[in-house]
Amino acid sequence: MAGHDYRSWGRYPAATPAEVHRPVTREHAIAGRASSMLAYGNGRSYGDSCLNHDGTLLAMRSLDRFIAFDPASGLLECEAGVLLGDILALVIPQGWFLPVTPGTQFVSVGGAIANDVHGKNHHRAGTFGRHVRSLELCRSDGSHLVCTPDDNADWFAATVGGLGLTGAITRASIALRRIQGAFMDVESRRFGHLDDFFALSAESNDDYEYTVAWVDCTARGTRLGRGWFMRANHRPALGQSPDPGRRSGPTFPFVTPVSMINRFTLKPLNTLYYYRSIKNRSRTNQHYQPFFYPLDGIAHWNRAYGPRGFVQYQCVVPHDDGRAAITELLDRIAAANAGSFLSVLKIFGDVPSPGMLSFPRPGVTLALDFPNPGPRTFALLDALDQVVMAAGGAVYPAKDARMSAAAFDRYFPDWRAFCAYVDPAFNSDFWRRVTDHDTDPNQDRPT
Repeated sequence: MAGHDYRSWGRYPAATPAEVHRPVTREHAIAGRASSMLAYGNGRSYGDSCLNHDGTLLAMRSLDRFIAFDPASGLLECEAGVLLGDILALVIPQGWFLPVTPGTQFVSVGGAIANDVHGKNHHRAGTFGRHVRSLELCRSDGSHLVCTPDDNADWFAATVGGLGLTGAITRASIALRRIQGAFMDVESRRFGHLDDFFALSAESNDDYEYTVAWVDCTARGTRLGRGWFMRANHRPALGQSPDPGRRSGPTFPFVTPVSMINRFTLKPLNTLYYYRSIKNRSRTNQHYQPFFYPLDGIAHWNRAYGPRGFVQYQCVVPHDDGRAAITELLDRIAAANAGSFLSVLKIFGDVPSPGMLSFPRPGVTLALDFPNPGPRTFALLDALDQVVMAAGGAVYPAKDARMSAAAFDRYFPDWRAFCAYVDPAFNSDFWRRVTDHDTDPNQDRPT
């Protein structure tokens, strides 16, 4: 359906599919489709990895059925269009939780696998793909492969983190983790410098399942890298309140004429949040939703970035040069008077990722939103790429909308081997951009 609003979450770049197909059954998910297909889950990828301009999008949310759940073992089987939030609503009352969850519960199971998403417990649990016990892959030649870490293992490794390019993921089974209730024991600590973040991360590694930090990206000098460190565990059964269930919050009603995050509001917002409390340390009994999904409380918050949308930049740099690289990245961002209110720092652990193109790897990861993808922003992000490449790191394809083919080649050197598993009928705007080395990376950028 031409003109249908199938965007990415960052609302940049623009793309219009020539056709949208909504499969009714897994068996016929891609039957009769032409070339240049791509599965589209719930549109929570930030950039163009979920877009297929002038091609066909397979709207996989129509495959949203649960198939089986064993409340004794915690093994869940469902179709690829089921949202993570739907899983939580089903399994939390039965004492189970997602083994890994990203910062929004509105991600489809297929999308979580295709991007091998990570969460606040990466240092303990690794990525989402580590907990996938099997998946069904529907190929354009009519074949249906059941892939596990042991059977069709090469296809499993290519499909987990494979950006939806190996075919359509139609079904998956996932091993959940035990919990005793819906509430978390959360501690928040204000810290004054990047060095404090590393000290708190090391201190928390063994005792806390979930860790993450918000960083004031406008601070420089002796305040560089200051922020709030959050660490949490699931609460034991004793003293648990009943789960109030999924909560709905306000909706951002329209796309603002200009981005509400700009050079005039950036520093005041970061400063206000840094001083949000007179106490430097607090401990709370918190429901899982605001802890894991604070932004899900405001529907369509991405509209606050205005009609030109935003780009998110998430990178990881290895531990050896991590402190120096993150220092330089934050310094360059602050010097450019750029960045976002949503700046996140996290230590990735050494649990291996199962996918050939999985982004998470041991090191330090930094994520920021940048409003208004104009030339000045792109120039800054290109400069950040140079720091990340020099450190031997990588940028997250699920968040990306602008990395060059040369940068992708440096970040993911296994991509040529991965090409053997790409379905010849599948493609995406991201894939065309990063694998066409004759393409000028600046040709589609705004002026």
